[in-house]
Amino acid sequence: MTIVKTTYNRRSFLKSTALAGGGMVLGFSWLASCKPTPEQVLNMPKEWFTINGYLKIGENGMVTIMSPNPEIGQNVKTSMPMIVAEELDIDWNNVLVEQAPLNTAIFTRQLAGGSQSIRQGWQSLRMAGATARQMLKEAAAQAWQVPVAEITTDKGVLTHKNSGKSAGYGEMASAAAKIPVPEEVALKDIKDFTIIGTSRKNVDGLNIVTGKPLYGLDYQKEGMLIAMIAHPPAFGLKLKSIDATSAKAMPGIKDVFTIKTFNEDYEKSAFDNSAFTDLVVVVGNTTWEVMNAKKAVQIEWEQAPDTTTNMSLFGRSMSVNFPAGMENTDSHNAKMSELAAKPGKVVRKDGNPETAFKKAVKVIERSYSCPFLAHNTMEPMNFFANVTEDSAELVGPVQTPEFMERSVAERLGMPLEKVDIQMTRMGGGFGRRLYGHFLTEAAVISQKMKAPVKLVYSREDDMTMGVYRPSYHAYYRAALDADNNLIAFHVRTGGIPESPLAANRFPAGAVENYLAEDWTIDSNITVGAFRAPRSNFIAGAEQSFLDEVADAAGKDPIEFRLELLNRAQENPVGENNDYEANRYAGVLELVKEKSGWGKDISNVHRGVSAYFCHNSYVAQVLDMVIEKGKPVVQKVYCAIDCGIVVNPDAAINLAEGGVVDGIGHAMYSAITFRDGVPEQNNFDRYRLIRHSEAPKAIDVHFVQNNIDPTGLGEPPFPPIMGALANALYKATGQRHYHQPFISERQVVG
Repeated sequence: MTIVKTTYNRRSFLKSTALAGGGMVLGFSWLASCKPTPEQVLNMPKEWFTINGYLKIGENGMVTIMSPNPEIGQNVKTSMPMIVAEELDIDWNNVLVEQAPLNTAIFTRQLAGGSQSIRQGWQSLRMAGATARQMLKEAAAQAWQVPVAEITTDKGVLTHKNSGKSAGYGEMASAAAKIPVPEEVALKDIKDFTIIGTSRKNVDGLNIVTGKPLYGLDYQKEGMLIAMIAHPPAFGLKLKSIDATSAKAMPGIKDVFTIKTFNEDYEKSAFDNSAFTDLVVVVGNTTWEVMNAKKAVQIEWEQAPDTTTNMSLFGRSMSVNFPAGMENTDSHNAKMSELAAKPGKVVRKDGNPETAFKKAVKVIERSYSCPFLAHNTMEPMNFFANVTEDSAELVGPVQTPEFMERSVAERLGMPLEKVDIQMTRMGGGFGRRLYGHFLTEAAVISQKMKAPVKLVYSREDDMTMGVYRPSYHAYYRAALDADNNLIAFHVRTGGIPESPLAANRFPAGAVENYLAEDWTIDSNITVGAFRAPRSNFIAGAEQSFLDEVADAAGKDPIEFRLELLNRAQENPVGENNDYEANRYAGVLELVKEKSGWGKDISNVHRGVSAYFCHNSYVAQVLDMVIEKGKPVVQKVYCAIDCGIVVNPDAAINLAEGGVVDGIGHAMYSAITFRDGVPEQNNFDRYRLIRHSEAPKAIDVHFVQNNIDPTGLGEPPFPPIMGALANALYKATGQRHYHQPFISERQVVG
């Protein structure tokens, strides 16, 4: 197999050692890009990358498998060890799972984001388990003086059938630790899986429901102080001065001071994104005392100038502009509408769309928009830090610990090896905890106080401090000929401050004449990844528009999409289409079958949507009824092609969560601005979906295939917004073009 070179260029961490008492520790690297030969044999390369971990086998046969990636509710802490256990051939009841520590010397890609954990780790996780099993077999073969090929394994037991000898893994663990790591190992045939593809309970489930301390907010340490921050009340302002005399005199308050999160000459990474770096800090004994003192600090703010920040995006340096001024939602919408009406930057062009539109018998034009959104994780931002002259200990919830370790080391002027970050379970992430400036802030505060400190954001702090989902706008045109065939398609889209365009996705490749353009508007409002970045808007807009085009063509919306996908399979346009049309069509066929699409269901109004993102395909049918004059989501059918499903119950949970989350954000949620001030700062004004508004039932189905696993945390989220809009039209007769849809409901019912 070809040796994989990496940007990190770290040597592999693959060795075995004996445990006291006769056990075995196997250190290994989890290689992402390795593919088995047709004979299912993997060579062990000299270089590794992506994620690393290790497993321990005790003398009693118990196995501890480390889970390296952060856990934000996607259940990788269960699913990733399941993959190792499958190839190890151990009884899952004899497996213990531990959260691996951050260790940049041997681990890479300890990150939760992009729906990549299982996809990136699939082959390497399997290799890890298979390596340990092979070493145990060789130890047994030597002990029994039999050929290793005659040794079989089953649920943690080694057996030599001809001699009748058998032993548990624990009995051979010490001897296996002395076996040289094999140069190649055989992987199981997929048909022989007994753990992968079966539902296993969340390894943290009991601790969660019984209230055990798992989350960052739970973390306590003797002598720990509480810190909170105050930031400018509006985007476009900066700190001028403070008077903390009254606050410092209040009970329990240790100090009030200002910090600079990042030094002026620091080149931020992609995950150092933050709106305000000059902050006021209040430190005291308890949260209540600190919250009260924070209100007593006299703070003066002033206008911030135009600024340009240098950022390093995965090795590529770029400048980000933050214009001066106090921005407003009304002016944002006006600017976006203005740019949407002008030619944008051409990103893809197939055929001659201009001529096709001129010759069209019918042209459909529509515009769609969405607001900024706050992530609103249920667990507020928090982090513990204990910084001394010699070391920095940090504990808490973050999706990018490896990247933030470097940021903290740089800010503190401390060698990387002196910074230790321990990961706790997270009470939600959705992309917000990719941006760990709060971790750096905690470290700077602890260094200043020379004491252990836990930094805690209030809900208002987090909701008004940025790193929002961007605001987007999309303009679509479609041209039909006399036979109601789609002959041209045009999308022009952009946003503040980024574009959501995915120019090479469907219906690109399915239409002879295709044009995709985009544009952007600079802003001083900071944005970042939000569950299924960019797709979380463009999917709903595109799928709503395709339904309207199908309606204008007099065609069934599923059949209309399948016609286009058939063209993309048999005679695709262009060479850069980034989806597999047959798999795309497959989820539509599956949801059509499972929902009984086409059957006349009394008083039920149905909307359909399908989308490809994060390497997976999802189609959804949403059933809506009208109760007491209001639309109610009765049921959602969801068909997913994400390759092999490791843990079906966990996968269903992810799909259900994405459906509920998508309906809620499309229907109710928005952050708006007046003179730079976010008009929503808590849940009294920022609307989330309520229990009574969730679908009464969600029916999830997976395409059965042997394709390596792909993304699942994000793909079910974007398309449901289109299915919701299309069902609303069927139920009310009104099209919805602007999120949140609740803002357009004044004429409904």
